[in-house]
Amino acid sequence: MDGEIRLAAGPPEGDIAACFYQALELARCQSAKSLELRAATSLARLWSHSGKVREAIEVLAPVYGRFTEGFGTPDLKDAKALLNQLGQEVAADR
Repeated sequence: MDGEIRLAAGPPEGDIAACFYQALELARCQSAKSLELRAATSLARLWSHSGKVREAIEVLAPVYGRFTEGFGTPDLKDAKALLNQLGQEVAADR
């Protein structure tokens, strides 16, 4: 993903988020759930690192929630782990 490459290079967060948004929209238009999950996970991780925990959950949880199988795959395991981490951060802030 272009966003992952830009993230490694270190441009402004807004540029990276825009790349992930673009990937998310493209995946949705193509009904590519796995690619949508990857883009949502990347965007959520970016926002998590920026302290935008609630926004991260809001983008990732609905995408993850549409899956009904394949929970042993690396992408779904990664998304679930990130959602658990984000949930713990929200709980700790209360």
